[in-house]
Amino acid sequence: MKLQNLVGTRFKEKPADCVIDSHALMLRGGYIKNVSNGIYSLYTPMKRITDKIENIIRQEMDAADSQEVLFPVVLPGSLWEESGRYQSVGDELLRFNDRNNTPMVLGMTHEEAAVHLVKEYGNSYAKYPFSIYQIQTKYRDEARPRAGLIRVREFTMKDAYSFHTSQEDLERYYDIMANSYFRIFQRVGIPEVVSVKSDSGMIGGSVSHEYMLLTEAGEDSIVLCEECNYSANMEAADTTVDNSNCSPARELEKVLTPHCKTIEEVCTFLNSKVEESCKAVMYQKNMTDEYVVVFLRGDYEVNETKLTNLLGEKVHAAVVTEESGLVAGFCGPYNQNAKCQIIYDKSLEGIESLCCGANEVDYHYVGLNIKRDIGDVTYVDVSKIQDGGICPCCGKKSIKISRGIEVGNIFQLGTKYSKQMGMTYIDKEGNTQIPIMGCYGIGVGRLAASVCEAKHDDYGPIWPISIAPWQVHLCCMRADDPACKEAADKIYKELLASNIEVIYDDREVRAGAMFADADLLGVPVRVIVGPKNLVNGEVELKTRDKKVSMNVSVDNIIDETKALIEQLFAEINSKVQP
Repeated sequence: MKLQNLVGTRFKEKPADCVIDSHALMLRGGYIKNVSNGIYSLYTPMKRITDKIENIIRQEMDAADSQEVLFPVVLPGSLWEESGRYQSVGDELLRFNDRNNTPMVLGMTHEEAAVHLVKEYGNSYAKYPFSIYQIQTKYRDEARPRAGLIRVREFTMKDAYSFHTSQEDLERYYDIMANSYFRIFQRVGIPEVVSVKSDSGMIGGSVSHEYMLLTEAGEDSIVLCEECNYSANMEAADTTVDNSNCSPARELEKVLTPHCKTIEEVCTFLNSKVEESCKAVMYQKNMTDEYVVVFLRGDYEVNETKLTNLLGEKVHAAVVTEESGLVAGFCGPYNQNAKCQIIYDKSLEGIESLCCGANEVDYHYVGLNIKRDIGDVTYVDVSKIQDGGICPCCGKKSIKISRGIEVGNIFQLGTKYSKQMGMTYIDKEGNTQIPIMGCYGIGVGRLAASVCEAKHDDYGPIWPISIAPWQVHLCCMRADDPACKEAADKIYKELLASNIEVIYDDREVRAGAMFADADLLGVPVRVIVGPKNLVNGEVELKTRDKKVSMNVSVDNIIDETKALIEQLFAEINSKVQP
């Protein structure tokens, strides 16, 4: 198509409210337009990109023997009541009543709809295993949408659901899907994506992995070991602490620590090591407001996802009242008489002499030995692993914390939904059994934005050939020059006749403006027709990433362009695993 007819506007200035580059570039380049907070319309370039991503996903899902279906966006609340999630999921699930006062929801995920669709079909062992998938609009009432298409409220997602008669078969298919996911990310041009162990969250299940694109723009913290292949999301990473070099036991002593409330203030005042201090972090359970106090080593932080999983419900920062019996800033485990649930983190295990709060304003204890002074306690892992910490896999101090964007996830759900919703089948022996499920998700718009985040320069996106909105950007540098315009028009027609996707810029604009728009559109191959080169019967052929730049005879430009496109596809495919 011709650029002058392309709906949408490109502009130079960076929008003020953009926190990451991909968001700014997509607004500047005429890819998306904000409709409401976290809701976007897509212009033609982004629609073409997401269509190509969806086609790649479809090809890989079909190859994994998954069948495409389509679930409704609007679902009856009764389906979510069946699974038990209608009440348990928070405000992210948008609930409303229709004109008949029937409770309804906007689907943010479709496990319930998947079970409902195949509940009767899967009544015999002979039907298993099978897998279904959809590419559909979803809605999550995200509290803090940000970063353009990275975190939105309305989004397009591929979600697949598999059904099995054994855990072994689920694990077999889980590996197939894991391989398919790597192929998808490699084919869209980001082979650097890594798989990490993750927390299953509200989806549920015993095993889950996230696929992360490592980038400083990411919102998630990723734990990687530089010595072995261990990787995990911060929320799921096991924390291992070495306290073997701690100070020997000493007598318990209560000391005055005036106006010292923080760990740093106390350790400075007492000239003691923060690694031998005990910190108290206070919460309240969301449902009952019961107080929960977590004691952990002073240099560690609470991992609230681990804590939530341990308690079985969410918590919030405590509002400490006088009636609670807790003393904020001076809370400790010794002589703790407040009515609360006490949790000891593993980071305290093995320390012989601790500094901790004395449960009295302006006083702390030194020399606390938990086993001697409190007794046998149960230590649990509710802390965040640290950069440079001990790898839970190889045991070396080689942990590195990186940032990443989640571009996909897979879960082993078990019977969480099939059991709750009454899905059964008859096995070979005639017994009633409950099928085991897996689920697998990829956000299409988020994936497009993630590719842009990974593949761009200061001037615009550098789209991989496999998902680029067009394959070739044809620039006529002097549309007012008859020879230049005639040559460019001829090349345009020949490119179209060769089934090459081309965007043609024959506007009468300055070269700087033309190239600025070309950079923002990020098309991987550029053909530039200008009067100077035409004198020699040549045009310029180059790539958006500037790795290729050459003058080519007008007579050979179509063949050379085809060859360059094939080369770019070959480079992508060389990184796709079998």
